[in-house]
Amino acid sequence: MNGQKNNHKSNMMCRHLTRLPIALLWMLCASAAHAITEIRSPDGNVKISFSLGGGTAAYRIDYLGKPLVLSSRLGFAPNFTNGFQVTKTASSRHRGEWTQVYGERRVVPDNYQELDVDLKHPSGRVMRLTFRAYDEGAALRYNFPKSESAATIAFTAEQTEFRFPSGVYGYEEHSTEGEYHRVPVADIQSQCERPLTLEYPDGRYACLAEADNENYPRMLLSGLPGSPGALVSTLGGATSNTLTGGTDDGSVTLAPGASTPWRLFVVGQKPGDLLERNYLLLNLNPPLAIKDTSWIAPGKAMRETTLTTTGGKAIIDFAVTAGLQYVLFDDHWYGKEDVETGDATTARAPNLDIAEVVKYGNEKSVGVILYVDRRQVEKQRNILFPLYEKWGVKGVKIGFVQVGSQEENDWITSTIQKAAEHHLMVNFHDGYRPTGYSRAYPNLMTVEGIRGNEHMPTPEHNCTLPFTRFVTGPADYTICYYTNRKQTTCAQQLALAVVCYSPLQMLFWYDKPSDYHGEPEIEFFRHVPTVWDETKVIDGRIGEYAAVARRSGSDWFLGAITNGQARTLSIPLKFLLKGRRYTAHLYADSDAAATRTHVSVATMPVDAGTVLQTSLSAGGGQAVWITPTTKE
Repeated sequence: MNGQKNNHKSNMMCRHLTRLPIALLWMLCASAAHAITEIRSPDGNVKISFSLGGGTAAYRIDYLGKPLVLSSRLGFAPNFTNGFQVTKTASSRHRGEWTQVYGERRVVPDNYQELDVDLKHPSGRVMRLTFRAYDEGAALRYNFPKSESAATIAFTAEQTEFRFPSGVYGYEEHSTEGEYHRVPVADIQSQCERPLTLEYPDGRYACLAEADNENYPRMLLSGLPGSPGALVSTLGGATSNTLTGGTDDGSVTLAPGASTPWRLFVVGQKPGDLLERNYLLLNLNPPLAIKDTSWIAPGKAMRETTLTTTGGKAIIDFAVTAGLQYVLFDDHWYGKEDVETGDATTARAPNLDIAEVVKYGNEKSVGVILYVDRRQVEKQRNILFPLYEKWGVKGVKIGFVQVGSQEENDWITSTIQKAAEHHLMVNFHDGYRPTGYSRAYPNLMTVEGIRGNEHMPTPEHNCTLPFTRFVTGPADYTICYYTNRKQTTCAQQLALAVVCYSPLQMLFWYDKPSDYHGEPEIEFFRHVPTVWDETKVIDGRIGEYAAVARRSGSDWFLGAITNGQARTLSIPLKFLLKGRRYTAHLYADSDAAATRTHVSVATMPVDAGTVLQTSLSAGGGQAVWITPTTKE
């Protein structure tokens, strides 16, 4: 609305000043056209301002009356950054909600105010900037409207700036499975990964991410030359694995009518707000594109490593007793993985009949998921996916996925769509990170892009993940239990099944069925779901501790974890329905527990007025399953 009013005032003033000297007339009209245009979120706490000075487009974001992003320039290299003129502005409001096929919350609010600004470049090309102000954050994207004369446009780089106030720290992370480090924004090194969680000196938090990247280079973040404390978008970035080598140049080609991904900030007054509001990425994606989703079934999975028919049937039998829905046959089940001789159409591991194992699993209601290297999928996708559907396979885990360039991301999107055509769920591994595309294609169940239990990370790292990587959505952390390589207690691994969101949750990653000796706490893995109706972060400090509660139906599941420091958390259960009684099943670290895992199991009556005193040992955790004992 403000944009329309400003544009109207500008036109009126120009029409009424036609008798003034030409030079004065031009100055007044130019001043009016360059006036700042702004929109606010429905609750008024997020404000986005647009300005055009000297032909250069810029934006600013304020949150709670203070700057989140200072005036920052927009555009593309090599020569699409200045000389713009505003030709049109329009604003609109949207109020609504939508229901997910599955997720961290079932019903998602979707409320914002939007501003479109059309800019004409001296080249004749029109670029539209779209800004959205949500209660949960702010977003912007570029669009190049279609016209009869418009042709494909190519850029060498996107130059979206992010200039921050002084004193802001970021949780910097690099590479596919990197660790996080809290550093001043001015010290962030080139090609920092997203999401980038930001900590402001006044106690506010934000997370910079991208959404709806379907066929565009990924965005990384680098320091803005000559501007300490400012970052700029870096497209592509160094390749995420050694398959191709080299570095992506960040170039991009856009067809008329194309839009870039959204650049967005999730905002909050405490770290947990970022996780609770991460549905903002989904809101910025297209709606559901699959008509029949009945075959998409979230669940828990365990890895099969013997690569034999006997071993496959044995782990399926264990899955039935352990409450698991899937078994994953990992790499080398089809032999070599090199691009020339690799062939994923048949099992080449000795004593393995994949078709027989799949049939046996389906009879036991345990689905089979197959690992396939990306090189085989590139070469055989149109053969493999129909074949796996015919076998009765439920999904594919695609490894060594390259991500960075426009071509690579376009391949990822088309692979998700092709898998959906053949009723296959997808798990992408290595550098790919979600941008919310699972809203349109929920067969994209989970991805890696995380330092999980392949590396056995520190408990400090685990306490960082809920407020950084998991702000963008699911991650295949690969939870373990019995292996003595882990740097946490067993109770923390139990709690991670709640803290770490993955619709296709891998459990017992480095374990075998023979490792199970009847430990009673395994019942928590048996009961815990992988998708949720509601998610609440009860408490947390980045890198120190986290307590996350999630609801499935009328049951609640709670995961509390701590870093290397022992602590006691007071966890109020006010999220429970008032007037209803519940039973809490508690699984906690205890040296007095008789089992080798040293996890105690206890129950206690609770209600909405209960405050749990949760004692966590160093590197430990507590898992809680809360179920009603009275009818609603």
